[in-house]
Amino acid sequence: MKIGIIGTGAVGGYYGALLASNGFDVHFLMNTDFEHVAKHGLWVESKNGDINLTTVNAYNNAKDMPSCDLVIVALKTTHNYLLKDMLPALVKPDGVVVVLQNGLGVEADVSEILPAATVVGGLCFLCSNKVGPGHIRHLDYGSVRIGEHSGDDRPAGITEKLKCVADIFGRASIPVHMTDNLPLARWEKLVWNMPFNGLSVILDADTRQLIDFPPSFNLLRDIMAEVINGACHCGMEIDSQFADLMLTATKQMVAYNPSMKLDFDAGRPLEINKIYKRPIHAAQAAGFEMRLSRAITAQLGFMDMRNCGRSGRSL
Repeated sequence: MKIGIIGTGAVGGYYGALLASNGFDVHFLMNTDFEHVAKHGLWVESKNGDINLTTVNAYNNAKDMPSCDLVIVALKTTHNYLLKDMLPALVKPDGVVVVLQNGLGVEADVSEILPAATVVGGLCFLCSNKVGPGHIRHLDYGSVRIGEHSGDDRPAGITEKLKCVADIFGRASIPVHMTDNLPLARWEKLVWNMPFNGLSVILDADTRQLIDFPPSFNLLRDIMAEVINGACHCGMEIDSQFADLMLTATKQMVAYNPSMKLDFDAGRPLEINKIYKRPIHAAQAAGFEMRLSRAITAQLGFMDMRNCGRSGRSL
């Protein structure tokens, strides 16, 4: 079995290194890190034990990679426009694509490119940062929740292909949990992503600072309640107490800068479309206005435009 990794950053590099260090034939697509990793390898500094891959199947062009049985997409969603040129030749006809990205609709985007492929969505509960060329620092957690994409936003159940992916991840020491309802799981992840990603950028704060300051803590809770309400209007029933579970879990983890904060600090485009605009539009179509989330989106859009020097677009 050949496994391809598209996007060897904090997510793809970490999980890809675990797969490779446990004997899987892994092929990494890289951008700026290609020359460094080709010469020096890939280093993951982890709370669970460091991984130092001295020999890496590294590529800087997807066309040079072999056809793979399993392809893990770990790109930032701002680069998903590249997938239409990468995936058709990279994924075998009976292959599986695992999408380790945040937001709504990412699996549908892949299915549109590969209608016959099995597409699995993965939600990562991971504190991991890329801190240098070929150098990833894993701080906390690391589990992945996976579910198969049905094509019509309905639960797909626990399929044989899903069990196969779970088995592969499990053999690589990746804690994995299967869900029979991927659309619901996506909204549950948004309950954390929408408040913490946006406020970390707007308030220039890490998770601990946001949690410890009462006004921002209350704002986190209000945004979570709004996301839960939006999910319920879209037919995804999430208990109101789910927000308290997410806040408690965040209190217990190390102080962490969410991915959007790291992207902003590095001058990279923000994943506003998939994490904010799509759920806001989905809820609006179901009759619910996510007013707090819309206000955050407007602020993020302005900050992103100024940070990256692009012209603004209205929500």
